[in-house]
Amino acid sequence: MLEIPRTIFRQMVEQAETEAPIEACGILAGDNGRIEKLYKMTNVDNSSEHFMMEPKEQFAVAKDIRARGLKMLAIYHSHPTAPARPSDEDIRLSLMPDVTYVIVSLKEPSPPVIKGFLIKDGAITKVPIKVLER
Repeated sequence: MLEIPRTIFRQMVEQAETEAPIEACGILAGDNGRIEKLYKMTNVDNSSEHFMMEPKEQFAVAKDIRARGLKMLAIYHSHPTAPARPSDEDIRLSLMPDVTYVIVSLKEPSPPVIKGFLIKDGAITKVPIKVLER
């Protein structure tokens, strides 16, 4: 299970809505399945169908996560017009089997749908997401 504070949940949704129709993306860090920090990233592909994070930003985020004593728990991105499920490209490009892939779907914007997945060797496992009220 991935626990996401409501404030971070809202930040992901707001980023997805603001950057639409481009896919928004970012990294979620924390410990023991609980998210503590959101890092908004730049989609350098500037695409509505896929995302690629800016490498310099990724390096800086990795350093900050280590400095804070946290772990990268999830990579998130939005699907502006598609459901909250991994696309064929999401599956092909998932290179971190121990990191949850969180997808924010704006297909039905009220409310947006957020789902989590572990992807390993093409196999997809759903990860429950609990939004915390704090």
